[in-house]
Amino acid sequence: MANLQDVAKAAGVSKATVSRYLNGSLDLPKRTAELIDQAIRRLDYTPNPHARRLSLGRSDTIALIVPDISTPFFSTLVAAVEAEAEKLGLSISLHATLNRPDRELSYLDQVRTGHADGLIFITNHAATPELADKINRSKPCVVVDENVSGADVPKLFCDNFRGGYLAGSHLGQVGHRHVMFVGGVDEMISGSRRYEGFVRGLSEAIGTETKIERLRGAYTFAAGRAAGEAFLAKPIGQRPSAIFATSDELLIGLLEALSEANITVPQDVSVIGFDDVGPLHLFAPAITAIRQPVRELGRRALQLLQETMQGDLSEVPAEELLPVTLIERKSVAPPTR
Repeated sequence: MANLQDVAKAAGVSKATVSRYLNGSLDLPKRTAELIDQAIRRLDYTPNPHARRLSLGRSDTIALIVPDISTPFFSTLVAAVEAEAEKLGLSISLHATLNRPDRELSYLDQVRTGHADGLIFITNHAATPELADKINRSKPCVVVDENVSGADVPKLFCDNFRGGYLAGSHLGQVGHRHVMFVGGVDEMISGSRRYEGFVRGLSEAIGTETKIERLRGAYTFAAGRAAGEAFLAKPIGQRPSAIFATSDELLIGLLEALSEANITVPQDVSVIGFDDVGPLHLFAPAITAIRQPVRELGRRALQLLQETMQGDLSEVPAEELLPVTLIERKSVAPPTR
């Protein structure tokens, strides 16, 4: 396949002349332009857009580092970033870390030494100082969905506190005083803020005489099953009357364990979820949930990165929150005792 040097040699001009002629930054005498055009046709030369972009100091490629692409939440978020990139004429370089810190650090090194113009970074575990340091050396970057404490870059989250508040308020208004809160850890803002909001919403709705059993852990199917088994291990009269599962994966694992034990929702226990990315309206019963704007999260992440790359950081907020919504369905009812 012919390259730029081959065209230059055939036309009897320099490689730089051909390059500037093709990108429109150089006016040539008619005869010289004809020689270059003839050489291009004879050699069947096709310009390399990637090489051309690099010569202009950009790649038009954005690196996207995510924990996983197999779950509905992250696959939806990735699809939203990709759709927005297509509108902007950009390419996405996708890296899935399996939520492992060692893979995150390795990919950050690759991105920093590669040709990406910017980075969207997403983790799903508590961050470390080493991770924050590598992100700070990988600018321009936007951290999305979960915080990386110490990373001095713009950050985009859903309103986790508001989501927890809406769930707690809803359960309290229905009459639940003894509830189980499943998922997250205090070292992650999703866990800490959702729990803080949940406590506030429940207490404001029903008063301070409440009991919240908190089960900390990862946002996984296995952790959801474990929560269901913990619920079932309690004597019937001591079980919470409602459960707040703070991700779709936790919710599905929880419901699986409850179903195997013939526990019915909401007759035996009310259930409310968080994310609402999966088809929760098709469950029996349809599941009440706090809906995260996942597609907007992906779209806005790329927009925010573009704003960051333009250099006027005074207009870019240090932390931006997207609103969440309570979607009421059929899985919450007044407690039966």
